[in-house]
Parts: sequence; structure tokens; C-alpha cells
Amino acid sequence: MSKRFSPQLQHNITEDAPCKTHLEPTQLFCDDDQITLCSTCVQSQEHKHHVVYGIQEAAENYRKLLQEILGTLKGKLEVAKNILADEQERMIMIQEEEHNYKEMIESECRTRHLLLSEVNELNLQRLPGCTSDLNLRQASLNQLLRFATELETSSQEILQRLSHLGRENMNKLKESEVRVSEQICSLQRVTAELEKKCGEPALAVLKNARYCLERGESLLLQPLEPAHITDLSLCQIPGMTQILRVFHRLITLDPRTAHPCLVLSEDLRRVRLGSAQQDVPGNPGRFDFGATVLGLESFTSGKHYWEVDVEKATKWQLGVYQDSANRKGTVPTASGDKVLLMGSMMGTDYTFWVFPPLKRVSLRKQMHKVGVFLDYECGHISFYNVTERTLIYNFSHLFFQGALRPIFSLCIPNDTNSDSPVSPHHVPFCNVTVSLN
Repeated sequence: MSKRFSPQLQHNITEDAPCKTHLEPTQLFCDDDQITLCSTCVQSQEHKHHVVYGIQEAAENYRKLLQEILGTLKGKLEVAKNILADEQERMIMIQEEEHNYKEMIESECRTRHLLLSEVNELNLQRLPGCTSDLNLRQASLNQLLRFATELETSSQEILQRLSHLGRENMNKLKESEVRVSEQICSLQRVTAELEKKCGEPALAVLKNARYCLERGESLLLQPLEPAHITDLSLCQIPGMTQILRVFHRLITLDPRTAHPCLVLSEDLRRVRLGSAQQDVPGNPGRFDFGATVLGLESFTSGKHYWEVDVEKATKWQLGVYQDSANRKGTVPTASGDKVLLMGSMMGTDYTFWVFPPLKRVSLRKQMHKVGVFLDYECGHISFYNVTERTLIYNFSHLFFQGALRPIFSLCIPNDTNSDSPVSPHHVPFCNVTVSLN
């Protein structure tokens, strides 16, 4: 006969089921024992000191608790989805980063081979051509071969370490992807169950209510964080400062290009931010954006190396600039205009970037002196940490057209212009200095 009843009638029979012990209606709920009680049950010694509510009141209390934890679970679910998307994106990025580092190492190795050969040739040309110097020539050649072998061995070791770190990072990211995916499935399943439970009648809400809450809380307590991967910058590439200094150039600053807020030293080897903009003569070649100045020297061929002391600067840019007749107004947007290394300090943290394209470089501490190497014919520019004698970043296969000049900036806001009054209260000038060596 019960199969012929409507679902609503069946449900009412369940809710109206009497107490099995006293055969009285169960209208109360014991929160301690998580069971329904009749009026006689609640008077027994067993439930004398327990917390007891009416069934509707108890169901409403648990609905509120379930909805609260449901909202928190949904928030965690969104965080988990974002972490999963980030981990999948990081997998692509880590592969690209490893490829870029590999190209940098191989490019640096090729450049070193060429420079070693060129330096060796220069040394041989200084030797007289008599037979008595054959031993010196052979010794120089042997030294070149030894350096080349050591260079190849060192490069292979760095590439192997890079490959090892790349595999480790990829494995960590894959494990994280699996772990976060499992958490997302659990969160989706539990949130669906809690949503369904919150919409059920009173007795159905109270059934296993505490277990549902504890289950939701246990999911909230599970840690949810991205994988901790190893920075590939640990594969530091040794620099070659001694060889590069064969191509060392003394760079002086061109006062005709200096932004009005910059103060140049008398020998034109140092630049600092002044306390206010200076009244300088008009010049179509003067920079009106940032706190920028060009080097006086220009290069249309050959190999050139210079060093810049940035220890006292908190925000700076340096690199090479393709000279242009018109620099007034806005910052050049063409990626071919300049190649830059940028550094900035926020509190005690340092960040470094290269351009173009804009890319963060992972360095752990401040740099005191930066070396810049330009090989015009090969389209190659390298930045070195002179103190640590390591490569920071290099650009290969660039195309240069026309004269290239060193560029330096102490980076004031770009919205500052000569038409508006400037004082120390308007622009955050400070006495930081960049020196050329």
C-alpha cells in the first residue's frame, strides 16, 4: 500500500514517525547525541544535561552552519581552480625558461670561443715573426685549446644541471597538478552534497548533520598551495670579465641629451638626480621622458665593453640605444630602439628586468656593477654582474642599423615634463649616482 502513496505523503510519514520506545511523536532533537526525541525521552536521566532543540530550530541552526561552510568551500574551490590553471601555465613557462637559458648558455659559449680566438690572434700579432718565437706561438695556441676545452666542459656541466633542474621542476608541477585536481573533485562533490542538504526538510537536514560539517571542515584544513620549484637562475653562468676588458671602452656622458633633472659630473663620468629641474638650453636631441642620458660615444661596428656602477641607485636602466633624431615627447615604442637591463629596489627586495620583450630576471641580491658587452656584427648584447663575475642575460641574433649609443636612466616618473613646475615635493628626486668605469 505504501507504494501507492505520493512521495510527499511518504515523506510526511517519515517525519511523523513516533518514538520507538514511547510511541510518541518525535518533536525534539538532542544536539549532543544527534538523535530525535519525544517529550518523554527528554525527561530521562540519559538526556537530562544535553542540549536539546525543537526539530525545526535545530534544522535551521544546522542550515546556517552548513551554508557558512558551503560559502567558504566555494571560495576555496575557486582558489583551487586558479592554482590549477597557474600550475598548468607554469609548466609551459618553465619549459620556455629552460629553453631560453639553454640558448643563453650556448650563445655565451659561442661568443667566448670567438673572443678567445680573437684575443689569441691579437696576442700572436704582437709577437715578432722570427723562428725563435715559434715556441711562444705554439704555447699560445696550446693555451687557447686548453681554454676552449675547459669552456666546453663547463658549458656542458651547466647544461646538464639546467636539464636536471628542469625535470625536477616539471615533476613537482605535475604532482601539484594531480594533487590540486583531486582537491577540486572533492570540493565539488562536497559542495554539491551540502547544497542539496540545505534544501531538504528538517529531519533530512539533521541526519548526519555534524558529520557533514566535519567533512567540510576537514577539506578546509587541507593545505592548498602551488608547488615550490627551484629557480633556474641557480645555474649561474660564469662571466668572462678579463677577456672582455680587452674591448673596454671609456664612456662619457653627452650633456646635450641629458634630461633637465639630471646633474652630470665635470668629467662627464657620473650622473645623479638633482633636487629640481635645471634651466638647460633647448636641444632637439634632449630626452624629455624619464631621467635619461646617452653616452657620447657611438658604435657602428666592432666589439665594445663598458662597466656601470649602480650601487647607490635604487632604480635604474642601462643598455644600448639606436640613435634617433627625434626624442622629444613620448617614449619610443619600437622594440628596436633600445635593449635594456633594469633594476629597482623596494624596501630590501631587488627586482631586475630585461627588454625587449619585458622579462623578469631572477637575481637574489643587489648588483653593484654591471658590465655591458656589444658585438655589433654578430648582433649580440650581454649584461654581466661584474662583482660576481656571472652572466645576467644576453641577447643574440639582433639586427642593428645605424649608430648605437650607451643609454642610462635613473627613472623618474614619465609624466613629468618641462612645462610643469617641479620641486622636491612634486618629484621623488634623491641623490643617487651612476658612475661609468
